[in-house]
Amino acid sequence: GRGIYRSIDGGATWSMMGLEDTRTIHRIRIHPTDPKTVYVAAMGSAWGPNPERGVFRTRDGGETWAHVLSIDDTTGCAEMILDPSNPDKLFAAMWSFHREPWFFTSGGEGSGLYLTHDGGDNWTRLGEDEGLPGGELGRMGLAMSPADPDIVYALVESKKTGLYKSTDGGMEWDLVSTENIGNRPFYYAEIHADPQDPDRLFNLYSMVSESTDGGRTFEVILPYSGAHPDHHAWYQDPEDSDFILNGNDGGINISRDGGETWTFVRNLPVGQFYHINVDDDMPYNVYGGLQDNGSWKAPAYVWHGDGIRNEDWQEISFGDGFDVVPMPGDVDMAYAMSQGGNVYRIHIPTGAMAYIQPNHPDTASLRFNWNAAIAVDPHNPEGLYFGSQFVHHSADRGQSWRILSPDLTTNDPEKQRQHLSGGLTTDATNAENHTTLLCITPHPERPDEIWASSDDGQLHRTVNGGDTWESLATRLKGLPEGSWIPQVRISPHNPDEVYVVANNYRRNDWSPYLYRSRDGGAKWERIIDGEDVLGHVQCVLQDPEVAELLWCGTEQGLWWSHDGGFAWQRWKDGVPAVPVRDIVLQERESDLVLGTFGRGVYVMDGLEVIRAWVAGGEDNDFGGAACTFFTPDTGVMSEWRRPAGERFPADSYWSGDNKGRGARIRCHFNEDSLSAIEGDELLLHVLNATGDTVRTMEPEPEAGIDQLYWDMRGTGAFWPSRRKRDDDARPGGGFPVDPGTYRMVLEVRGDSTSRTWAETDMQVMADPRRAPQADIVAAQRSHMEKVYSVVRRADDVYEELKRMRRAEKAVSQRMRHAKRSLAEGDTTYKTVKTLTDSLKGEWTELDERYFTPEDFNGYDAVVRIQDRLWHAMSYADGGLSAPATNADDALKALDRAVTDAEDHLAGIREVFAAWRTEVEAVDWPLFGEFEE
Repeated sequence: GRGIYRSIDGGATWSMMGLEDTRTIHRIRIHPTDPKTVYVAAMGSAWGPNPERGVFRTRDGGETWAHVLSIDDTTGCAEMILDPSNPDKLFAAMWSFHREPWFFTSGGEGSGLYLTHDGGDNWTRLGEDEGLPGGELGRMGLAMSPADPDIVYALVESKKTGLYKSTDGGMEWDLVSTENIGNRPFYYAEIHADPQDPDRLFNLYSMVSESTDGGRTFEVILPYSGAHPDHHAWYQDPEDSDFILNGNDGGINISRDGGETWTFVRNLPVGQFYHINVDDDMPYNVYGGLQDNGSWKAPAYVWHGDGIRNEDWQEISFGDGFDVVPMPGDVDMAYAMSQGGNVYRIHIPTGAMAYIQPNHPDTASLRFNWNAAIAVDPHNPEGLYFGSQFVHHSADRGQSWRILSPDLTTNDPEKQRQHLSGGLTTDATNAENHTTLLCITPHPERPDEIWASSDDGQLHRTVNGGDTWESLATRLKGLPEGSWIPQVRISPHNPDEVYVVANNYRRNDWSPYLYRSRDGGAKWERIIDGEDVLGHVQCVLQDPEVAELLWCGTEQGLWWSHDGGFAWQRWKDGVPAVPVRDIVLQERESDLVLGTFGRGVYVMDGLEVIRAWVAGGEDNDFGGAACTFFTPDTGVMSEWRRPAGERFPADSYWSGDNKGRGARIRCHFNEDSLSAIEGDELLLHVLNATGDTVRTMEPEPEAGIDQLYWDMRGTGAFWPSRRKRDDDARPGGGFPVDPGTYRMVLEVRGDSTSRTWAETDMQVMADPRRAPQADIVAAQRSHMEKVYSVVRRADDVYEELKRMRRAEKAVSQRMRHAKRSLAEGDTTYKTVKTLTDSLKGEWTELDERYFTPEDFNGYDAVVRIQDRLWHAMSYADGGLSAPATNADDALKALDRAVTDAEDHLAGIREVFAAWRTEVEAVDWPLFGEFEE
């Protein structure tokens, strides 16, 4: 954490209000009648002593803070409650704890319950004299009944953890229960009193239990099944206590019946990913492990409508998900790892799983990190590496293993006492497993070179397949001994260039560490330190195309360097200040994929633009070119299906951004150049391999980085429409083009000149899920051309009808102005009027051959030309087979209807010609009614 923030506009914007060094703030209490008075319960750093712990108070809205309760630099405030009937009365649960990467201790002399009656100026410690337990205390949970503030509860971790209750506002306490009140006091310390019933109390832990008798007995209302276990947050509506919000390790659940039934909130993108991987499927898939939520696989984009839905995600393994590694060359297979080195080989379509964790051949004990090391062998598609304190290698997908290394950790026995971890309450969950390997990185070009790093600061390399290992950790100058080294990356540009990520925050050192060697590890330089970035470093990636382009994930977001690591800046476009735990690149599509710890997965496509900018230097304006085309994506003529799940889910689910249909060209438009061609035409031509133009479009560019789209169709036909059509309008797309290479040419066309602004080649490929059959495609194209021929005839008829109507409208307006000036009984005027009425009737009849009458109210059952157009096009466009009888019949029906419309128009032309002759014979007064 980085302190406390305040919003005065309902959360739209936030301002830092101090307390940066408190690190962990558990609770904020605001005075109910004086919003400028705020109390903060600060637990302090989780990983070491610091004085910024305890209770802080502001009386000026956060401008200044007073440290009103402080015990020592290892005791923080784990909970705080405020009496709404007497806001100067607060209880503070102080907690002494000590955490190291390999051990945790809950409890100490500083722990205790404190009470103030004067808004924090003075505090009294409550203890055995008041009925609370004596001896060493641990973490406490507190609750005050809003229905009766004299009723206060305290869930106290002690030698025998229990629930204590006061009925006199905290002066005296009684032990009321030791059963069904929780299983991990240091981790779960949330109790909540019902806002309306003083005897109703909820206790949150792995499950949720409820008491209706003031805490004496509890009944589990949320077991391990149903809602996700491990509960941490609770809210009840003060006016309707049956409305409950529950926050747990799986998200948020809502109950509207007091906890009888629950609904999961499906539209919050708050996933916590540890690792990210991708495959080469199309669309390619993203794999990742979620904190306490299993291992998952999902497409990076989808070929269906409505974006990437919840249903597109597939859970493939249970547990605390960490790393999911797709098997090279087989998108149906993956390795999934959960906490403590549990690892499975999974056949994803069926869910068949094989447990493949390595054993020691001599039955010696293996130490696996909570987040163990795993990597596929780049030189053997069935090869896999896995890390304990040793490097294990399997050549047969985990069926058997051999050990390639000695113990590559410090093997310090003082850091291997996890079975005793916890303090007052033993809590041995593998989370403190230590002296273990965190990362194994096989060299992508050298089969015998392998790198391995550990959680106790060790870095090793072998260049002979594991026969000997060289220790390199002491060469990382400035890195504290025993630091965490979670990632080693080999440069794609130089086989001797290596990047090493390290962090030491678990020992209260929050500095960022990122190292690079360009000679295989002999010498190292620290390329991130001090104030280069915010937050400790989690991961790094060097771009495979532009060596100077580096990406770095820290606890405070995504950072990048365009000069090889000499300077860094935060990437703010679309990526929040959230921990970025892993970064990978999908090389075929040049997509950067981020795994964040709190906001799910982000995909950044369009790296070609960034690469081009970096390659051109810091002041790159792309040579001042009017337009620059970057390497376009391959256009995939994919069929789109309906999405899985509900058809109209409203706002109840999450939908991720999708790439959308069509082929894209990313480009850069010079602002001055765009201004200079105002009034000219900007045309995007698509040329096939023989140089023929298959489509011309009119893009609407924006200055700066922009995207142009092509739907991979040739020129289509205008459809009849009542709307006015611009003279320079162009028809939409027609039949899909053949796969192949197309030349994209951007032309500026003025009154008498034209020039090419930019051009590039684009590859178009067929839907990879089905191979196009040439004979079927040829038949579809032939039939579609016949349909378009009739569509154009239908459009010609209707456009001529619209032109006649526009002429009549202009004449009728002239006649209305001239009426008073024409001689009374003028026969020409009467003839024009009669012919006009006749034309209007014929036009209406022809118009209604095409469309439902404009004044029609309801559903029209008459089959009109627009219906026959839709039917004929539907039979012709797409599908997996050649057009047959249905398509032919629909085309014939359309042809007959259009022929009838053409015949009808021919008759109208005769009347229109007579009308025009009469109109041209009228002696129109120029000023109509204004003439004397």
